[in-house]
Amino acid sequence: MDFTPTEEQAAARDLAARIFGDLSTPERLTAAGTGSDPELWKALCAAGLVGAVEELGLLGLVLLLEEQGRTTAQAPFASTCVYGLLAVAAHGSPEQRERLLPGIRDGSVVVCGAFPAQGGVRGTGTGGEQASARGELTGTVPVVPWLRDATHVLVADDRRELWLTPVTDAASVEAVELTAPWSAGRLTLDGTPAERLGAAGVHPGAQVRQLASHSPTPSLYTEVLATARTAFAGLQAGVCAGSLARAVAHVNAREQFGRPLATRQAVQLRAADAHMDVEAIRVTAYEAAWRRDAGLPYATHALTAAWWASEAGLRVVHTGQHLHGGAGADLDHPVHRHFLWGRQLDAYLGCGGEVLQELGELIVSENEEAEVGAE
Repeated sequence: MDFTPTEEQAAARDLAARIFGDLSTPERLTAAGTGSDPELWKALCAAGLVGAVEELGLLGLVLLLEEQGRTTAQAPFASTCVYGLLAVAAHGSPEQRERLLPGIRDGSVVVCGAFPAQGGVRGTGTGGEQASARGELTGTVPVVPWLRDATHVLVADDRRELWLTPVTDAASVEAVELTAPWSAGRLTLDGTPAERLGAAGVHPGAQVRQLASHSPTPSLYTEVLATARTAFAGLQAGVCAGSLARAVAHVNAREQFGRPLATRQAVQLRAADAHMDVEAIRVTAYEAAWRRDAGLPYATHALTAAWWASEAGLRVVHTGQHLHGGAGADLDHPVHRHFLWGRQLDAYLGCGGEVLQELGELIVSENEEAEVGAE
């Protein structure tokens, strides 16, 4: 395996770092409140970063999301790329791709995902024809991140089939405030018309990646969920790296008894542990993304990345806040944003214990299938 970014991926990452760094200052984040920054979103789309993800692949997206996480930039970048661009490009019908992708690339179409953290759908079902390209959705999804920014939502029904519907067709969208400022909402559907992603299945030109060695044709739901987990693990890597960088800067500048806090062994050990955790989150996200782009099995790798992002992510953002001492308790301090994002990403990824259980069950299932195949 080789995680070295291509020239195009490195250039896109550097451009993203510049845009996020320029437009996601603490002052602008404070002004944006709990919503997204529309000027930042326009800048990202005008620079072509959303559309570029088609060519950069999931590893390229992970690199871009790291830069977003470093600054806790408030934009629906992750959701639109995962549930919109990559999902439609890989699994949409030719008509869906022709109709939706241009708007997604230029930012006029913003997509969010009504995906639960743990893979079960919460009361969302199809009330229309199961085999047709169109159907009706009825049910409620309590929390959908970036729903208030979105024009379309990708919904997983109770049969784990994926449907696209315009947000304006929903029965209601109520604002929900999360720990992190993700413009979330409560989605209520009542006989809402929707179109199946890919219509009657995967279009002939789609690339269906192997999620597991014994599952050559995984469901679209499973594929999109694994992609989302990998991408959001990359976002967590950036959040944690940003938190640690702020902490390191603080303990180098802050003096106690005439010496910088950074000279204290306890501080050094705590920061070193956090650094190792950040690297573990990063490398597992890179591996899952690289395998997906290479067409290799990556179901267990996506879950591994999600587990590290959840478990280690919490440790790192707690460390970042702790090393700031009293300043870390200030809710208006920039490091507190990283703490809030880290906590929210932990919940969104499914929480460490739940993800670990799912990973264990998947490994057992794969081993059983391998034994049956060997017989």
